[in-house]
Amino acid sequence: QVQLIEAGGGLVQAGGSLRLSCAASGLPFSGYVMGWFRQAPGKEREFVAAITWSGGRTDYADSVKDRFTISRDNAENSVYLQMNSLKPEDTAVYYCAADPGGIAAVRRPAYWGQGTQVTVSS
Repeated sequence: QVQLIEAGGGLVQAGGSLRLSCAASGLPFSGYVMGWFRQAPGKEREFVAAITWSGGRTDYADSVKDRFTISRDNAENSVYLQMNSLKPEDTAVYYCAADPGGIAAVRRPAYWGQGTQVTVSS
């Protein structure tokens, strides 16, 4: 079955950086658009970033543009989220997602990971 396993979350001070990773299995990874979402306590899950199968196109939420970078390694079946200049409002559980459709389709993905906690202290 499809598995998306996130790693790399943790506690960091405001202004710091973290790199999340997501290892995929059970699907033809290079044919899937990959995305990252997050959910803060008491809030709905929200889109963070997405990347096409080739890595040639990316999409970001306005709140993370110029601070976060999504990338992928199809040889490793992995997608990454480099998060710089972190703010307390970035605190959330971060989820990896996959969809066989286009970059817009990943906003309602077919598959989800279990999530990894990111906490940014002020």
